[in-house]
Amino acid sequence: MAKKGIHPVYKPATITCACGNKVETFSTRSSFSVEICSNCHPFYTGKQKFVDAAGRIERFNKKYATGQGKADKAAASAAAAAADAGKTPASC
Repeated sequence: MAKKGIHPVYKPATITCACGNKVETFSTRSSFSVEICSNCHPFYTGKQKFVDAAGRIERFNKKYATGQGKADKAAASAAAAAADAGKTPASC
């Protein structure tokens, strides 16, 4: 059994959101208020918007595509040089 005198006292509490939603629960605190709840949070209501702040996706693609682009350019120039010389590029 649980020891006496060491456990907190749970009492009924009302959590009130800024939107007016009220939730009845039990807590060691008395009633309190919150700024946002599941009824008004954009993630739960489906009104969430995804914003690409300052082109982060484009910057990422540009940054990591440059290494790939250099290898492709080198291969293309080697193939062009071989074609100009009348030879076919060696295949692996």
